[in-house]
Formats: sequence, structure tokens, C-alpha cells
Amino acid sequence: MNKATAWGLVGSAMALVLGAPAQAQDALGKAVASDYDTKLEKLFLDFHANPELSFKETRTAKIMAAELRAAGAVVTEGVGTTGVVGIMKNGNGPVIMVRADMDGLPLAEDSGLAYASKVKQIDIDGTEKPVMHACGHDTHITSMVGTARRLAAMKDQWKGTVVFVVQPAEERIGGAAKMMEDGLYTRFPKPDYALAFHVSAGTPTGKIEIQPGLTASSSDSVDITVFGVGTHGAYPHMGKDPILIGAEIVVALQTLISREISPLEAGVVTVGSFHSGFKHNIISDRAELQLTVRSNDNKVRKTLLDGIKRIAENVGRLNGLPEDKLPKVRVGFESTPVTVNDKPLTERITKTFARRFGTGALLTSEPQTGMGAEDFAYFVAPNTDVPGLYFNVGGTPQADIDAAKAGGPPVPAHHSPFFKVAPRESITLATEAMVTAVVDLLGPGNGPTAD
Repeated sequence: MNKATAWGLVGSAMALVLGAPAQAQDALGKAVASDYDTKLEKLFLDFHANPELSFKETRTAKIMAAELRAAGAVVTEGVGTTGVVGIMKNGNGPVIMVRADMDGLPLAEDSGLAYASKVKQIDIDGTEKPVMHACGHDTHITSMVGTARRLAAMKDQWKGTVVFVVQPAEERIGGAAKMMEDGLYTRFPKPDYALAFHVSAGTPTGKIEIQPGLTASSSDSVDITVFGVGTHGAYPHMGKDPILIGAEIVVALQTLISREISPLEAGVVTVGSFHSGFKHNIISDRAELQLTVRSNDNKVRKTLLDGIKRIAENVGRLNGLPEDKLPKVRVGFESTPVTVNDKPLTERITKTFARRFGTGALLTSEPQTGMGAEDFAYFVAPNTDVPGLYFNVGGTPQADIDAAKAGGPPVPAHHSPFFKVAPRESITLATEAMVTAVVDLLGPGNGPTAD
């Protein structure tokens, strides 16, 4: 048993026996609420009104670097392009990584909020686009600042090192891999545990979703280029129609789900874009398809990706294309494996959250409703030997959710131009939860007591 594990088990055992005093829990809540009113709200409003696209988060990164330095962390900028790493050391003990993503999305905001974004930015593809925090990353980074400030004020209650990771480009599922490639676990202390959270518009405020095992699906963006032979639309026999070949590929791809993976396994192969040609009576010489591929198991993921390549190439052969003109499949440029919560870590923090917030605040057996992905997976992949925990914090008042179920206005979804969350409730709960988890792991006391 290593030192970090032994230290953590001692802290957990003591906490289970003693529990956190009610006045101590109240003190932490009051401290976080006060910090929101005097500091964090203004920071959140600024982040929301000034979002930045993936790998373009230079302003956001500078603010985060400054805030982490002000909290007492030693900060390194430019990690994995625009990423920021802050190290807060407080004696000997385990190393805990706390991660927050910071990028926005290319959407024109239509939330009706007084602080709605009006920003436009040149994306990495060279095109100017509107930008919006349509997934709540502004709440994530604001909460990280609150977490750093609380932990700095509570150094008498924990020993060890906290590594704050401000990650770029989660929306392109590329930022985590870039930070790992840039030496996140070699240039900086390698964590004994890694933590992250996401605000959830579909979950009531005051609630935390936490469960072991699968927490996010894998995701792979796939491009297929179909080559043809252009000709006049009235003489199709003189060419090779890439639109027809592409259409056959689209249909054939669905057999991967229906016939090549178990009906008890989950998988998605969606063709989101299909472009070819410019004129009614011209058969083009090229078609471009863009796919998203999702799974809940890395073996299923490999089956789907291998199958896409096999189907695309063989449909080309079926249509008489020569070997040097077979469809080309590109994958691996926006990809992440499944995100899996470590079972012992999740069980431990679930007990800690139950003591702090009450069992009624925890949602521990929520069914999967979609196949969203999260590149936090790179930080806790099996080859890293880093146990990870990723949890969700409610972002929408229960009254709004009830009204939507009764036929009222729907709760705006993530990645929607109408997206919004209740910032105060989301940020304060997330901050309390993250501080509670870190202090528990860096024990060996009986839970956090705020200032």
C-alpha cells in the first residue's frame, strides 16, 4: 500500500466515525456563499459575457492564471496550447488534481440573459463565428477559483498538493490529450486522484449526480472522403457517382449497430454532414461525409471504427473504384475513450457527500439518457494508473423542471443557443462539493470546517 492510499484510508475512517460537525459544515457553506457574493459572481458574469473558442482561450487563461496565483498557487501557462496548471502545496501528503474546462461553443446566444454573450471570434479554421458558453464551462472555472480560495484559507485542515488544471478545448475533445502530450504528468506532480465536475441543466439545483463506473461515452469524429469520376448528369455511365457511393456507405454503416455489436451493447454511428457537387446536372468527383461515433465500451468502439473503414473501402470496390480511388477514412483527430469513475474512490466520496449534503441531495442510480462524451478520460485512462471521479451538479431550479414537464417552456439543453443555468446555486454547490472531496482525500481530519 502506498503512502497516499494509507493516508487517505486513515482520513476516510476517521471521517466515517466522527462525521463533520454541523457548525463546521455551516461555516463552509457560509464562506462559499459569501465568496460568491463578493467575488465569484462578478467573475462568472465576465466569463459568460466573454467566451472563447477551443484552443483560442487566451483571455480566459490569463484570468485563471492570475486568480490561481492570487490564491497562492504556483502557476504555469501555455500547457497543451492555452492550458493553465496551478500547484498549491501544503506539506507532505497525496496529490489531488482538480480539473475545469474553459472553452465555449460556436453559437449565437439567444438566452435572453442580461449578460448574454455578443462575442465573435476567429476560430482555428480561420472562420469568424459567434461564441457562447452553451455548456456551462464558465461555471466550472468560476467554481475552480472558489475552490482554490477556500483551500488556501483552510490549510490547517489538509496536507498534500492540489494540482489545478484549467483545460482548453474540451468541446473539440482535444485539450486533455494536448495537455498530456505536453507533459502534464511528468512536468508536474502526478496525481494520486483526479476530480472534475460538470453542471447539468437537466438536473435540479441542490442535487449531485455521482455513481461508479461509466460516466461518459467514447466519442470519435470521423471524416470519409469518397472519390468519384465527374461527368454530365445526363451521362452517368461515363463517370462514378460519389453521391451514390456515399449514400450506400451511409446505409451500410447502420449494419454496424444492428448486426456487428451485441444488442445488449450501446453504440451510435451518426452521419451529421454529407456534401458533394455544385450543380443540378453535374456529377461531382468527390463527396465528403462527417460522422460522430459513440460507445460505452472501448472494445465496441474499436469494432465500430474498424467497421467504418472496412465498409467505406468495400462499398468503393463494389462500385468499381480502383484501389487508389477507394474512400479514405480519417479518424483520431477529435477522439476520446469512455470515461469511467473509479469504484473505491466514488464510493468513498459518495459517503463523504452524504454526510455533508444529506442522502437526499445525491442521485446515485440515474439511467443514462444519451451518449455525451468527456475528454477527462485521458487524465484517468487505465494506462495512467490515476483513479478518477467525475460528478454532475444540478443547474436548473426544480420549479422550472416541473413546469417543463407540465407543458411549460422546455429546459434549454446543453449546446443550445437558449442554454442557461442558475449560476449562484450551481457554483456554490460545486465549490462546496469539490472542497469537501479534496479535504477528505487530503485528510486525516473529520471533514472540512471552512475558515
